[in-house]
Order: sequence, then C-alpha cells, then structure tokens
Amino acid sequence: MIGGTELMNSRLSGSEEALATLAAERIGPRTAARVLIGGLGMGFTLRAALASLPPKASITVSELVPGVVEWAKGPMADLFGEALSDPRVAIAVEDVAEMIGRARGAYDAILLDVDNGPGGLTRSGNDRLYGSAGLAISLRALTPGGILGVWSQGPDPAFTLRLGRAGFKVEELRVKAGRGRGTKHVLWFATKAARQT
Repeated sequence: MIGGTELMNSRLSGSEEALATLAAERIGPRTAARVLIGGLGMGFTLRAALASLPPKASITVSELVPGVVEWAKGPMADLFGEALSDPRVAIAVEDVAEMIGRARGAYDAILLDVDNGPGGLTRSGNDRLYGSAGLAISLRALTPGGILGVWSQGPDPAFTLRLGRAGFKVEELRVKAGRGRGTKHVLWFATKAARQT
C-alpha cells in the first residue's frame, strides 16, 4: 500500500493474467516470440505468458527491485510454482526503461505492469516509460506487428492519445480484476505497424 493505493493483491489477478494472454493472441503464431515483461510482481503476468506462448518463446522479466525477486524465490515460491525455473524465462534485475532503450526491433511484445499504470505512483522516473519519448522508444524496440501491452488501475485518456500520436494502433479494454463482479482495470494493446512507412 502507498497512500491508500494497493500495489499488489494475490486475489485480484485476472487483469494481470489478461495482459499476457491477450497480448499472446494479438502477436499471433510466432513460434519463437520474444517477450519483455516490465515488473515481476506476484508473477501472474509471467505465468499467464508461459501458459499462452509456444515452447520456443523466450520471456525476459525486468524487475527493478532485487527484494521482489528474492521474495518470489522465498516466501512467495509456492505462488510462483515452476515459473522462475522455466527455461524460457530470464530475470533481469534492472530498470525496464533501460532495457527497452537498448533494444532495436528486439521484442514481439513488451508488457508493462509498472507503477499502477501510466501515472508514476511509486517512482516518478517511471513517467518516462509512458511519455511521448518513452513510447517512441518502445515503438523502436518492437518488431513489425509487435505489441506494447500496458496495465493500469484506471483509465487515462491522455495516455490513449499519446499512444496514437506515437504511431501505434490503439486498443483499450476494461478487464475484470478478479472473478465475478467488482473492480475492473484497464489494458492497452498498442500495435506497431507491420511495415513502417
């Protein structure tokens, strides 16, 4: 919790899982898909990606906070199951913005579940992921037809506009946070053109 805002909850994982499963549907039949996940959290997005992607896919999870990785291997190991030892998975303890910044056409999907969405809550530096310059860098890091998937606790019309202005085809969805009625979170799936003009 930060200022009354819940950052993680093991009972409300539906939208984090949907971030991965819906992205996998959108990138289509890429047998050796390369996926970058920003934020390890409780591993819901990672486990859903492993279940949704083919055996030759590779998934890199970038987690800024070493303690989150230690927690995943220790007290939360039962929740993570075999996800961290899956041969398709690599964990990088570093800033996802730095990883994206070094990449050129490297990823078929970049999935961001960082800081409760486009408005930096825990770290103002996260704003650079979601500003116009950061979106241009993400676009460059994707393969043609690649997907930038972004999770948010709530809507952000200005972010939707920025995605479009950056050159993405934008889809915004409201997805149930858990089972049944209740809270919905927002997912954006921003697609890079199959061929840049």
